[in-house]
Amino acid sequence: MKPLVYIASPLSGDVEQNLEFARKACRFAIEQEVTPFAPHLMYTQMLDDSSPGDRQLGIEMGNQMLELCDELWLCGDRISEGMANEKALAEQIGIPVRQISAEDIQEVDFAATKGMGMSLG
Repeated sequence: MKPLVYIASPLSGDVEQNLEFARKACRFAIEQEVTPFAPHLMYTQMLDDSSPGDRQLGIEMGNQMLELCDELWLCGDRISEGMANEKALAEQIGIPVRQISAEDIQEVDFAATKGMGMSLG
């Protein structure tokens, strides 16, 4: 079974650009033969990060998932406050932390799609 890796990267600021970077970080992780989990990609689909209650719920769910992961990858050249908190939690519970540079992630050949064209019927 492939290691489960928690992908942490900045979200606030230029949210669309940061979400695109997170998608590239996940693709990079896939190419490293691990299974990525990026809560900020998933939970922003159903929670409003600008709502304090939704944001806190997303953080709590992400932290719960982090406890199930084999590693935490800090992706990019900037460590946000949320990433620093995730790093502290990982260190507290003994999960290895790895830094991945923005340069390494930007080298990934990635074309975003609007889905895989799979039918649910």
